[in-house]
Amino acid sequence: MSSLRRVLARVAVASLTALGTVAAQAAVPATVQLERLTWTELRDRIAAGATTVLLPIGGVEQSGPHMALGKHDVRAQALATEIADKLGNAIVAPVLAYVPEGSIDPPTQHMRFPGTISVPVPAFESVLEGAARSLCHAGFRDVVFLGDHGGYQTSLKRVAARLDHGRSPRCRVIALTEYYEAAQAPFTRILLAHGIRADEVGAHAGVADTSLMLAVDPTMVRMDVAAARKPGTQGDGVSGDPRRSSAALGRLGVEHIVAVSVAAIRERVAAPH
Repeated sequence: MSSLRRVLARVAVASLTALGTVAAQAAVPATVQLERLTWTELRDRIAAGATTVLLPIGGVEQSGPHMALGKHDVRAQALATEIADKLGNAIVAPVLAYVPEGSIDPPTQHMRFPGTISVPVPAFESVLEGAARSLCHAGFRDVVFLGDHGGYQTSLKRVAARLDHGRSPRCRVIALTEYYEAAQAPFTRILLAHGIRADEVGAHAGVADTSLMLAVDPTMVRMDVAAARKPGTQGDGVSGDPRRSSAALGRLGVEHIVAVSVAAIRERVAAPH
């Protein structure tokens, strides 16, 4: 009997050890989010071929009474994740949330509404440059800026050109304007083809903006507020009419933006350094 107990004890220890090993292996996250990896996990991912990093740039700004202030941050993060998943060899850096949104005093542009956060252009470009240089230093070969807001596209191109001019030949910095452009006129054409009027699409917080957010994270949208908004309302931060927005329309935009971005990144990365 004592021999049987010893055998059973050894089997139990071996089983627990095996379970512990499996649990430890399962603890390594299957994620593309840089901040959810340890430094050794990131090092190994890069060594295994994940040499492209996407740096999503968002912004905290008003988007009408019906949409939360973090629209750009949430959207940029979600789209960057889908793009990385499609690429298969990319990591997503944390979203850069603090961007130029106009003068603070006197307030201009979106700074006229509570909750918008703005930083000076030189400060924004300095942070962007430092982040890109850090990612290059980590071992990435291609750093891709994904800017979700139109106001700082010139800064993204300027920083990328500055870094690319003095870069190490092993690391390239790309301002992917195709990402932002795909959400503009091409998405508008998609919406028009689905019966949405141009005056509903709008330039800010209309059907285009709101539908994209509904597709990405509906908790960021107050459709009851949008539905109660009277057409032609002025001064509430909305350009367009969000009442006919839907997640289905937004998903069409998401798929277009992701497809265009993936193709553009693959083309840029394939080019010689």
